[in-house]
Amino acid sequence: MFENLSDRLERIYKKLKGRGVLKEADVDEALREIRVALIEADVSLPVIKDFLAPVREKSIGQEVMKSLTPGHQMVKIVNDELTVLIGDQFQDIEFASKPPTVVLMAGLQGSGKTTTVGKLAKRFKEKGKNCLLVPADVYRPAAIEQLHVLGRDLDIAVYQGGDEKDPIAICKKALDNATEKMSQVVIIDTAGRQQVDDELMEELKRIKEAVQPHEVLFVADAMMGQQSAEIAKTFNDAVGIDGVILTKMDGDARGGAALSIKSVTGKPIRFVGMGEKLDALEPFHPDRIVSRILGMGDVMSLVEKAEENFEREEQEELRKKFKANAFTLEDFLDQLKQIQKMGSMEQLLGMIPGAGKLKGLKVDNKAFVQIEAIINSMTPKERAKHNIINASRKRRIAEGSGTKVNDINKLLKQFAQMQKMMKKVSRGGGLNFGSLMGSGGFMGR
Repeated sequence: MFENLSDRLERIYKKLKGRGVLKEADVDEALREIRVALIEADVSLPVIKDFLAPVREKSIGQEVMKSLTPGHQMVKIVNDELTVLIGDQFQDIEFASKPPTVVLMAGLQGSGKTTTVGKLAKRFKEKGKNCLLVPADVYRPAAIEQLHVLGRDLDIAVYQGGDEKDPIAICKKALDNATEKMSQVVIIDTAGRQQVDDELMEELKRIKEAVQPHEVLFVADAMMGQQSAEIAKTFNDAVGIDGVILTKMDGDARGGAALSIKSVTGKPIRFVGMGEKLDALEPFHPDRIVSRILGMGDVMSLVEKAEENFEREEQEELRKKFKANAFTLEDFLDQLKQIQKMGSMEQLLGMIPGAGKLKGLKVDNKAFVQIEAIINSMTPKERAKHNIINASRKRRIAEGSGTKVNDINKLLKQFAQMQKMMKKVSRGGGLNFGSLMGSGGFMGR
């Protein structure tokens, strides 16, 4: 996400940083280019205007003009104002002191609202919370069925409304049910529409009045850009929302919605959906997002992802295996699967400072699939002792995995190089998941 904007800003900053003296004309030229970059990112014009005004005012100040590094100073100002634009810090959902905590989900059809209900429920469950999902979209049987499927997949209770067709009555009865069963969190999936209408808003108001939710979250489609911000404002004005969840952020390279919503609605973005999988819901950290936009990476999120997927005990066991030269292809496949859980390689690279500057770097996620197919086509003995894989074994493995002998040779060569490298790393007491990718790049094609 934000790839296009980040590239444009990088070019602007490079020009600024190269100047020993910054004149007012230089500032205005840079701001014009930033304005174009934000327009291309599909940020609304009023938001752009409100953003650029303080940037200009601060950039032509004496402390900048007389600075030894005026270009760097202006970049800092842009950084600070971007943080003001999208928020200061992540605002998580606070649970009620007296359960259940009621979360009301709202949004248009096609925004991914029901799937987001499942993602949010999964997050709460991992925090140790007992959840109840409430299907209040009585107009789309498919939505009710989808929620029941999600409940079964996640092993989370879904309220059975029976033949009840009144969404307000369903929500009231579900809340009573949650109290009886001592559910800690209730998530209500309301009906959507293809567009905003009075009937939808009236129904949401009635549901909100009936259940008195602790949180009203608007689910917005990031692919709609600044239009999502305007729709969110409409919902906020009519019903009142507490925060926003942006979906489909993995497919949005511009970022207009993320940059506009806070300014337009005054409400924070709580989470972003980064894919269809139920674990693809990430907290929205404004300061980290700004860092990524400015090409500085997001090391904190990368570390958190690694900690979520790599247990300390597992890493210690790996270190011992490397030191004893006992790390096998089976172990490598296990680690590869752990890395995959962290997200796509493009997303991970976006968190590494300076990775965006590596133009021409191609990361092929399909290579993961190929490597897995190759290793799975080996016998247990071959995975444990890759040195026994001769020409005839390579031909059999290639045929079984749908690959070529050259692919087998490449994998074995890179694996041998990685073993040597990681043995040296382990002696130093450090073990980095990123090193498992190998110097030759298992993922690059």
